[in-house]
Amino acid sequence: MQAIMETAFDVVYLVTVITLGVKMIAGCRGEEQFRLFGIMAVVLGAGDAFHLVPRAVALCTTGLENYTAALGIGKWVTSVTMTIFYVLLYYVWRSRYHVRGNTGLTAVIYLLAGARIVLCMFPQNQWLSADAPLSWGIYRNIPFALLGLVILVLFYRGAREHHDRAFRWMWLAIVLSFGFYIPVVLWADVMPMIGMLMIPKTCAYVWAVSMGYRAMKQGENG
Repeated sequence: MQAIMETAFDVVYLVTVITLGVKMIAGCRGEEQFRLFGIMAVVLGAGDAFHLVPRAVALCTTGLENYTAALGIGKWVTSVTMTIFYVLLYYVWRSRYHVRGNTGLTAVIYLLAGARIVLCMFPQNQWLSADAPLSWGIYRNIPFALLGLVILVLFYRGAREHHDRAFRWMWLAIVLSFGFYIPVVLWADVMPMIGMLMIPKTCAYVWAVSMGYRAMKQGENG
């Protein structure tokens, strides 16, 4: 039952975010923010597919323990693409609220994203092992969490200052995504049921993507 339900959920998620992303790229009508949002959604879905597709195959066949390497590579790819997702979201913020300059802030974004990606490349992560160390899971997620914190503050302030109803809850979607993700990083290995929090975490990302899509369809440009 878990295999069927989880696989169905993942298929719906991947199809939804990638489809919305492609529609935004095709229908942005030259609006940079929506083109970026579409690319962001496609990167999100494509990156997650590297982990979710092997997981679905494993659940529906011989079990997760027989797909350790594929799942580890998928988690590594997803870790990198999720970082790129937030960098693109930063540029959505800049485009939507007509931000110019702020080279210091941009440098911080790239520093945190670069640190996250570099930490993901270290062999100490043991991506191909079933017993990857928790310590490195924490190390690589520190700059990632800080990156998310900066982005959510930017969207919170931007939406308030510009009375942006379309993106007024973007900050909350980011908070929820990290709020559900961090316990999984810390405790899923000792309490497997905590891994179920990845479902509402995924829903938070779908919510974020749908905000961008609705804003494009309704012509709300910030």
